[in-house]
Amino acid sequence: MKKIFNPPSGRRPFTNYNHGILVPPGASLLVVSGQVGIGLDDRIPPDVTSQAEMCFKAIGAILDDAGMSFADVIRIGGFVTTREDMPAYIAVRDRYTLDPKPVSTLLIVSGFNRAEFLVEVEVMAAKVM
Repeated sequence: MKKIFNPPSGRRPFTNYNHGILVPPGASLLVVSGQVGIGLDDRIPPDVTSQAEMCFKAIGAILDDAGMSFADVIRIGGFVTTREDMPAYIAVRDRYTLDPKPVSTLLIVSGFNRAEFLVEVEVMAAKVM
């Protein structure tokens, strides 16, 4: 069972995430590379919501291949190219994450390896197998 840490001596999280998660001994750890919003047909949608959906669907497939689900995600790293895209990204993230919410970092970056990409998402998951 994961243990959540949001100590009263610190500010509550800004949105739906936790400040700390302790993973029990014996858990398997899965580290997922950053996923971008591109389809199998190499199509890249023009908006951050659609791209974020594609990122999380790709992550879901990787989790499934590892015998895990979004319930096992302990950390999310999100990267967007504009401050204005933060709410749309957070809305998608919140639809995919389950309780207890993972820890999360969200950064605004100047860009990715292709100018069309607006968001990239990486995760870590842990599960006692």
